[in-house]
Amino acid sequence: MQTNVDKAWKNKLEAKRIKKRFSTEFWMLLPSMILLAIISIFPFLYLIYASFMDFSISFENPEFIGLGNWKYVLSDTLFWSSWGRTILYVGIGLVLQLFIGVGMALAIFHLPKGKNIVVTLWMIPVFVAPVVAGLLGRYLLNSTYGLYDWLLSLFGMETQVLGNISTSMPAIILMDVWEWTPLITLIVLAGLNSLSSEPLEAADVDGANYFQKLTYVILPLIAKTIVVALLVRSMDILRFVDKIRIATEGGPADSTKVVGYYLMEVAFKFQDFGSGSVLGLTMLVVTIFLGQFFVKFMMGKE
Repeated sequence: MQTNVDKAWKNKLEAKRIKKRFSTEFWMLLPSMILLAIISIFPFLYLIYASFMDFSISFENPEFIGLGNWKYVLSDTLFWSSWGRTILYVGIGLVLQLFIGVGMALAIFHLPKGKNIVVTLWMIPVFVAPVVAGLLGRYLLNSTYGLYDWLLSLFGMETQVLGNISTSMPAIILMDVWEWTPLITLIVLAGLNSLSSEPLEAADVDGANYFQKLTYVILPLIAKTIVVALLVRSMDILRFVDKIRIATEGGPADSTKVVGYYLMEVAFKFQDFGSGSVLGLTMLVVTIFLGQFFVKFMMGKE
C-alpha cells in the first residue's frame, strides 16, 4: 500500500515538473512565435485580401472585384505556359541535381583521405550569390567574348546559347545545377556519415558486391535523407528567379519565363498586385502539395 502511495506521489511531482517546464518554455518561445506570426501570417492574409481587389485605380483605396483576378489569371494562356516551363525547369533540374549530388556524395564518402578538402572545394558554388551565378553564366555564354560560347564554336555547336529559344532553358537549368547540386551532396553525405557500420559489415559477410550493397543497403537507409534534400531544393527552385532575371530576363520569346518570374513581372513591372497575389497563392498551394508529397513518402519509408 505504501509503495502505491509513493508511486502516485512521484507521478504527481513529475507531472508538476513537466507542466512547469512546459510553461517556462512556452513563455520563452512566445516572443519569437509572435514575431513569426507577424512576418508570415499577416502577409499571407493580406495576399488573400489582395487577390480579390483591383489596385489599378488606387493603391491606397483598391476596389473589390471578387473573383475577377482569379478568372483573369486562370484564363490567361501565359499563366499555364509559365507553369509548363516551370515543371520542365524543376523536373529536369531536380533529377540532374539528385543523380550528380548523390553520386558525388558516394564518391566523397568512399575517399580514403582528403574528404574535407574535396567537400570544401565542391561546396564553393553554394556560397556564390544567385545574382552572381546569373552574371557568370551570362558573361561565359556571351556570343562576343564568352569563353563557353567560344568553346562551343570550336566544336561546331550552337552559339548564342542564351539568345536561342531551344537552348536558353537548358542553359538556365545547368546554371542552377552547378550552383545547388553541392547542397544535395552535403545533405546526402551527412546521411551517409550517420549510417551504422553493422548493415554494411553484414552485407560483406554475405558476399555482396558494391552494387548490391548500394542498391539493397545504402540507398534504402539514406532514402529519407535524399527526400529531405529534394524537399529543400524543390521549394527553393520554385521561387528563385535571380539567374533568370540576370541571364535572360525571361526570354527569348518567353522561353525561360517560369511562374516565379511571371509573378515578379506582373506584380512589380505591370503593378498588377491583384493578379500577382493570385499567382503567389497558386505557387504557395503547389509548394504545400510538394511538401505533403515528400512528407508522406518519408512516413511511408518509416
